[in-house]
Amino acid sequence: MGKGSMQTFLEFYLHNEAVTMATRMKMKASMRKNKAKIAIGRKKAAKKLKSPDKLKTTARRKARDIIIAKLLKDKKKSDLSFAARQEIEKKVAKKQGAILRISKKLLPKIKMADRERVKKVRAAK
Repeated sequence: MGKGSMQTFLEFYLHNEAVTMATRMKMKASMRKNKAKIAIGRKKAAKKLKSPDKLKTTARRKARDIIIAKLLKDKKKSDLSFAARQEIEKKVAKKQGAILRISKKLLPKIKMADRERVKKVRAAK
């Protein structure tokens, strides 16, 4: 990661699992200082189509949610115990092939939804 490039949340979380109170306060001040820049960036990003990689990631996430819903039937994941959630995650990890197949089927719908989203945002000027 070069100087000036932004970390993803996962990179940040993995490198900063245990954060001291002083560091947390510095992060708070930094976010407060940069909140306007972040908001402007978010507005600009909303007007653009998502990249093919982001669309694929979204499709994979939705496919994963479909698999989880099938495994849970009528239950909610949030209602499960931690151990039960871990069991579900293990079962989902074994179904990577199904997730890929479902995500490929979902991709055109997700692309259309993204186009519609961008069209609405641009029309709302």
